[in-house]
Amino acid sequence: MKKKDMFASGHQQIFAGVGATVFGGQQAMLMHAVLDHGANVPEHSHPEEQISFVLEGRLAFQIGDEVCEVAAGEAVYIPSGAPHAVRALEPSVVIDVFSPVRTDLLEKLGG
Repeated sequence: MKKKDMFASGHQQIFAGVGATVFGGQQAMLMHAVLDHGANVPEHSHPEEQISFVLEGRLAFQIGDEVCEVAAGEAVYIPSGAPHAVRALEPSVVIDVFSPVRTDLLEKLGG
């Protein structure tokens, strides 16, 4: 069995105002991220599909040409390869699920 205390492990800064920690299995991984009000995740894409579930706050996701506000209790799906960016409209906490595993994040954040 593999387990990790996502709160005690600490969050590493991945962008200005964005801290994260990750936990990975063989085919999927999750990331717990905390975003300060006004923080931006710049546009990027990756081959893994992503589901983002907002636990606290409110985020604006730009996925391709579409902008979607996602509030606490809501989730958004980002298809494999889709260019996307995120802006924190208020202090926010989000769980991101990736499949398959994003090895780049696991290597960077240790998970």
